[in-house]
Amino acid sequence: MAEAFAEEKPNKSKKERALVIVESPAKSKTIKKILGDGYQIEASFGHVRNLPENVLGFDVHNDFKPTYVIIPEKKKVVTKLNELAKRSDKIYLASDPDREGEAIAWHVRELLDVNDNKILRIEFNEITPKAVKYAVEHSRQIDMDKVQAQQTRQILDKLVGYKLSPVLWRQLGNYHLSAGRVQSVALRMICEREEEIEAFVPKEYWSIHTIMDKGGKLFEAEVVKHKDKKFDINNEEEANAIKDYLLKPDLEYKVEKVTQKTTKRKPTAPFITSTLQRAASSKLGFGVQKTMQVAQKLYEGIEIEGTPVGLITYMRTDSVRISDDAHEMAKNFIMENYGEKYYPEKTNVYVKGKQNVQDAHEAIRPSYPERTPESLKKYLPPDQYKLYKLIWEKFMSSQMAPAEIGNKTIDISAGEYGLRAGTSKVVFDGFLKVYNDAEEEEQEKEAKIPDLSQGDVVKCKEVNPKQHFTQPPPRYNEASLVKALEEQGIGRPSTYATIITVIQTRKYVEKKDKALIPTLLGKTVCKQLVSQFADIMDYKFTAGMEEKLDAIAEKKAVWNVVLKEFYTPFMEEVNSVMKTAQKVVIETDKVCPNCGRKMIVRTSRFGNQFLGCSGYPECKTIISINNMNELESSEEESGETAQSQTVEERCEKCGGQMVLKTGPYGKYTECVECKNRKRYIRSTGVKCPKCAQGEIVEKKSKAGKIFFGCNRYPECDYALWDEPTGEHCPDCGELIVRRTTKNGVVESCSNRKCSYKKTSGNIETEE
Repeated sequence: MAEAFAEEKPNKSKKERALVIVESPAKSKTIKKILGDGYQIEASFGHVRNLPENVLGFDVHNDFKPTYVIIPEKKKVVTKLNELAKRSDKIYLASDPDREGEAIAWHVRELLDVNDNKILRIEFNEITPKAVKYAVEHSRQIDMDKVQAQQTRQILDKLVGYKLSPVLWRQLGNYHLSAGRVQSVALRMICEREEEIEAFVPKEYWSIHTIMDKGGKLFEAEVVKHKDKKFDINNEEEANAIKDYLLKPDLEYKVEKVTQKTTKRKPTAPFITSTLQRAASSKLGFGVQKTMQVAQKLYEGIEIEGTPVGLITYMRTDSVRISDDAHEMAKNFIMENYGEKYYPEKTNVYVKGKQNVQDAHEAIRPSYPERTPESLKKYLPPDQYKLYKLIWEKFMSSQMAPAEIGNKTIDISAGEYGLRAGTSKVVFDGFLKVYNDAEEEEQEKEAKIPDLSQGDVVKCKEVNPKQHFTQPPPRYNEASLVKALEEQGIGRPSTYATIITVIQTRKYVEKKDKALIPTLLGKTVCKQLVSQFADIMDYKFTAGMEEKLDAIAEKKAVWNVVLKEFYTPFMEEVNSVMKTAQKVVIETDKVCPNCGRKMIVRTSRFGNQFLGCSGYPECKTIISINNMNELESSEEESGETAQSQTVEERCEKCGGQMVLKTGPYGKYTECVECKNRKRYIRSTGVKCPKCAQGEIVEKKSKAGKIFFGCNRYPECDYALWDEPTGEHCPDCGELIVRRTTKNGVVESCSNRKCSYKKTSGNIETEE
């Protein structure tokens, strides 16, 4: 440990030795380069203490006083931090600049066995020399109001999870289910949208489009009025009647009005967490979780010519504010690279209308606007480059002049009907030179319309009726769900990635072509919770709780009073439901092909879901829930199936044809001649990180234990005991693996030297 600090040189005044404790080791190099040799940078690797796993961990009868325990895998980290702290003159707690970061700093301080006077809190919104040095010079004490707000959120989430989940276990007989304060409300949104889609009745309507001619130049016009009033065309008969009228040989088409005007289109605010997630989804195809992981790396620092550089400001924020320095840097860049006309007459300043905005941070922006995406392309992997480019362009465009759009509208009379033709074009591109802020890329409509004046007569060449049907509301995707949650004031932008992951992990929702679709299980869980716990599942109630957490952080509310007000009515409701809880059968519209009875959703002891005949044990027919059209009749004890599928494989024993079968415990291949069985090799779809050519597949060891390895073995010997998720560790870059424990699903780094871990158990973990 002594090597952590430079030795004191004789005949010189003693140098102060400082320890800086950050959350992630990825920041260490960047901050070390800024602060120099007098500072030792160490990481806490996130939280070091938490509420105990198997109990509530707080005393309801003693003002909700929590009891925290050191996270087992963090004991060595705590020991090391204590050793370094005792050798240091000052300790700076530099965890992330939000409530969660404030709580981590407090937990670390509580575990350091040194005088509290030596411990100071620093925070910075961006990892730049100016921001980091300013933070050290303006250190402060820990903000206990923020800590208590985070603590209240943590207790609320655990309370709801621990009390509601057993209700679902009893009613649905599935111990893999969970409920959560925010995740269950998000599930309700998805289920209610699905109900709207299922109940939707399409309505027919028609539009009439014409091809007009003026001196040989053709253009399109649409029928928009009848006797100077807007009207609807409801069916083909009405549409054909209008067509016949418009094709009268003696009908005159006369230009009644030509309107030309130029409108200004202003840029929108720089990104906040939710708008970044939405834009990355629609423009880059990134999932919410991937967006946050890539942004984290850009914030913590990227090696550029041997020097680690933090490229963006903190990515968890709901404020659109930017600093005066950032305004000035953007102005200089725009004036030098695009010209004076691209900078607005008055600096663009944005204010978010929402009341409960945490305005401690800036919006998400590049730390150094002069570092253009192209200048960094050779240093960044493709995903980091794409996201940085998106952030850079969005921020720079937000500081630029409005675009000017020229609009031209032609109104034409044709007897009783009025037609309209329109076109628009960009007169001055302004901020559009850098970024089009439409969530979906727009195609500029610039139809070719000849020069026309009032009183001109044109000819009608064609009349084309078009049939349409009203469309149901679209299913939520990750981006639109984030937008809906934010609009309702539910959760925080920093929690959305976890919420969306949890409801998919629990099999409540599945993703198909980016759309989030509730499963039968998800619909049933939602129905049970909404009918029994109206307040918890209410949008306004959940949003109101977020406002109370904000009030605690702002010293406008007392944390344990908020908990008391919530606890009493909540527990009365839970106890009432538990007394009358009856087992619920999830019945489907599928009919058993063997006996004609209804099929129901069942769960194996391993948590896998399948459809089984409601006549079990007399009838043992099952249907794979992943493919409800594929009927499978089986004996549950043996796992035999009635239907099978031929595969390109021959039996190792007799050379007979192998067929693929599916039982309640998974897929296997079986010889049609000698009935020799072999476990089906399942690919995880994850590319091997070692050889970059093979895929990781499921295998079985000689002892019969399942593991995962490269399918190019023996050329490549890469192997893991747990199934990889396909994601990479935000701390060290190795694959993340998933395993199921009695406390739920745990995702952790496959590198045993890395302590990164994320638990999705029977409670909702939002950070």
